[in-house]
Amino acid sequence: MPHSLIPLPGALLAALVLGGCSLAPAEEDSTQVRITDLDSRVAKVERIIANQSLLELSQRVEALEAQARDLQGRSEVQENAVEGARKQQRDLYNDLDRRLGALESGVVEPPRGDAGAAAAPQAAAVPVPGAQMSAADQQRAYDAAFAALKDARYQEAITGFRSLIDTAPAGDLAPNAQYWLGEAYYVTRDYESAATAFEAVAERWPGSGKAPGALLKLGYSQYELKRLADAQQTLGRLTARYPDTEAARLAQDRIQRIVAEQR
Repeated sequence: MPHSLIPLPGALLAALVLGGCSLAPAEEDSTQVRITDLDSRVAKVERIIANQSLLELSQRVEALEAQARDLQGRSEVQENAVEGARKQQRDLYNDLDRRLGALESGVVEPPRGDAGAAAAPQAAAVPVPGAQMSAADQQRAYDAAFAALKDARYQEAITGFRSLIDTAPAGDLAPNAQYWLGEAYYVTRDYESAATAFEAVAERWPGSGKAPGALLKLGYSQYELKRLADAQQTLGRLTARYPDTEAARLAQDRIQRIVAEQR
């Protein structure tokens, strides 16, 4: 005989149903609280990390900006120094060219003096060939010869520069002395001697700052000597070797003049 289900009292059945339903929301609320707390902690950690990253990034940016300002300052100082040197050289070039023009026109200019007064003769220091010269002595000899050149005492300047070169051929001032020796010859229209002096600068000190100008004035000297082919070759060598210089631009102008004269 099959077993029959024993009916439960209605009150007991209702209690069981209600009890089972009441457990699920409690567990769900507890889990949600834990998830919310975990999310809050994660968010807090993320904020801390983000703040630290931003701080480090800000510090790096400030350091880079400081380096940039320092480099810019150094660059400006160097640019000012270079521009000052260029201006000094341009002024001397202009003065020598003016004096050359005066010589060609037969007008002899008196030496320059303070407030228009005649300058008192000042002999350039002449080093003794073969003697040992300190760097300070070389500088004094160079300054004296250069002063003579600026004051149109050209023979004095030539003697001073030649003696300095003979005495200290490996000195730091030798390339400049050799260059200004060429200028002293050039301004007195001794173009053969000028060409020899300028060529020595280009050959012995090709890395010197005077090398481009020396090649330019070598070409000018050859031009004055009517050696136009040599002049054109020298000036072409200048533009190829030192293309981004003022001397190269002037060389191009003179090459165009030579080409026009040869037509």
